[in-house]
Amino acid sequence: MTFRIAFKALGRNKLRTGLTMLGMIIGVAAVISLVAMGNGAQKAIEDQIKGAGTNMITVNAGNFTAGGVRQGSGAATSLTVDDADAIRREVTGVEYLAAGVNSRAQVVAGNQNWSTRIQGTDVDLPAIRAWATTAGTFFTEQDVRSAAKVAVLGTTVNTQLFGEGADPTGQVIRVGTQPFRVIGVMASKGQGMGEDMDDQILTPYTTVQKKLLGITHVNNITVSAASAEETSTVADRIAVLLRVRHGITGEKPDDFIIRTLEEIADVRSAATSTMTTLLAGIAGVSLLVGGIGIMNIMLVSVTERTREIGLRMAIGARGRDVRRQFLVEALTLSLIGGAIGIALGFGLAEGMSRWMAWPAAVPLNAVLMAFGFSAATGIFFGFDPAQKAAQLDPIDALRFE
Repeated sequence: MTFRIAFKALGRNKLRTGLTMLGMIIGVAAVISLVAMGNGAQKAIEDQIKGAGTNMITVNAGNFTAGGVRQGSGAATSLTVDDADAIRREVTGVEYLAAGVNSRAQVVAGNQNWSTRIQGTDVDLPAIRAWATTAGTFFTEQDVRSAAKVAVLGTTVNTQLFGEGADPTGQVIRVGTQPFRVIGVMASKGQGMGEDMDDQILTPYTTVQKKLLGITHVNNITVSAASAEETSTVADRIAVLLRVRHGITGEKPDDFIIRTLEEIADVRSAATSTMTTLLAGIAGVSLLVGGIGIMNIMLVSVTERTREIGLRMAIGARGRDVRRQFLVEALTLSLIGGAIGIALGFGLAEGMSRWMAWPAAVPLNAVLMAFGFSAATGIFFGFDPAQKAAQLDPIDALRFE
């Protein structure tokens, strides 16, 4: 009965009712869509981390200081092949390991060329990153020992040099000034760890050391723990071993950096979560504005319906009945606006996802939170007008013009 009267009262001025709900609709839709995009970003990060490899641990060269100038992370030349061999031999819980040397070069095939990363690595990398080949094969231990000039192309490089879907196995490309024979193409991996995993060429790390850079150290060592539960423990064991091997004692800082996927995922997810919360807070301002709009219109409604209120109270309605009536009207405005806003939010999230090729995930708690907040907003901002209506004197209300 109360809701029927509320609908009838709100229907007297449909345009004003619609405009009043608009603030609530926009606020709820903004919260739903922005939270959806934020959660989609978190899911994308988790997928990228998962796609980078199971139970992966990365050991990178640390900081290097020369003449008082700090060169930054990765500049040190302290990581060696002997370190990689020691980890493989002495650290329990290590399943796969690959030493790595990174470079960048202009690659030429026929009349096509492309600038890309050259990742020198070892035969275990496909197992570490769960990465298969779509054409040809990966290089062998013999290729690593002999520093063979063989290359396995990422799909982006393959497309740029030979065309989409081509099988370049057996072709010769020039990496810098050195000829390399293509022996395979890796499956598409997409984005991972903040870079395009497909835009690179994989070749034995010994080849990069001897034929391209003329160095003996390595830039990184990638390790896969035997199980997810052992990842942190294995990382700690590696740190202890390398400190001993590098003569680091006491409080001296490490000359290497060890990261696990769990740490990377936590940092990136925390950053995305913070941004999602910030965006939801900004969108929440729209809900506040919508609530103020409801309060304003309900105050106007109380003034316009003063004689009606006086008549109802004169024939027996009590103050609490009038208060309840106006609270229900405010709640009806906010709930209808919230429901429309949720539907619009889902639509916006889906549209933005398709337009920006960005994953969107609408969590149930975001929907419940937005709907519950819209209801609370209606009650909160509707209470003062309802209380004002309940406190009207029936005689004065009947005399109101």
